[in-house]
Amino acid sequence: MRRILVLLNARAGTVVDCGPETVTAALAALGEGGRQIDVHMVAPKAMPAAIAEGARASHDALVVGGGDGSVNLAARALAGTSKVLGVLPFGTMNLFARDLRMPAGIDAAVAALKTAAPAEVDLATLDGRAFHSLSGIGFFSQMARAREETRGHPFGRLLGVAWAAVKALRRTGRFRFAVALDGRREVVDAYAVLVTNNRFGPDWRRQRLDEGLLEVHIAEDASTLGLARAGADLLTGGWRDNPGIRSITAREVTIAHVRRRAWTATDGELVRAPMPLHYGVAPRALTVLMAPPEDPPTPAVRATAGADVPA
Repeated sequence: MRRILVLLNARAGTVVDCGPETVTAALAALGEGGRQIDVHMVAPKAMPAAIAEGARASHDALVVGGGDGSVNLAARALAGTSKVLGVLPFGTMNLFARDLRMPAGIDAAVAALKTAAPAEVDLATLDGRAFHSLSGIGFFSQMARAREETRGHPFGRLLGVAWAAVKALRRTGRFRFAVALDGRREVVDAYAVLVTNNRFGPDWRRQRLDEGLLEVHIAEDASTLGLARAGADLLTGGWRDNPGIRSITAREVTIAHVRRRAWTATDGELVRAPMPLHYGVAPRALTVLMAPPEDPPTPAVRATAGADVPA
């Protein structure tokens, strides 16, 4: 890759915290080795157009600095093309960036990008629109909706997320969904359904990005205590040990409801989508820059009594 276009969301958390000049200066290191780097600071509302134009440009790679929503736009734009996507984790959750082994902090992230190599990964689809990590209804969509309402919380992002969770829990009710998994249909009473692209571990990380699978998480315990516990477990990644949350793998998923539309939160993007919802998998549809795994620590070698130790 000789020409790299970098698009930075001007309101992304890292850009705001560090300052645009500091971030831009750190990115100059990507130009080592004769690479040409074009860096643009983009207003949030202008990101869709900038990413669409970047996908058509002559650059070999497009690097996006922002949250999961900005990365979602880029993944959709580059899906099925030969252009490579790089991610700088400048948002709140940064789920996809973490799976690409991109560390937090501008200097560490730039260093990781310099050693990253292209890799083909899956995308999931919702009604034909690609997404990189997850899509949910019920509590998950209400959480995203409340998060938008509490953005810019005066006490900081962490308290803003906590207050959004409280609002989401108060708004969430139990619904009856018809869920078809690879054609197997069942009716469930749940207050949340989450569909993920490949399988997440309890720490909200994926071991593989090319399994060609969806995983569906159905939160069924609607008691007040169960709702609060599941909400906390889903936010902290402890849902695997929660008996009120059932997880099933499939390659095609359809979720139907008597309502004509439902709030869906997909990679941080909140949309009131028409029902039913149709999910699928696009295997190896996107080429990304993935940092190499960290080297495991070298085990210490201890000489035991009587052993022959070379001079």
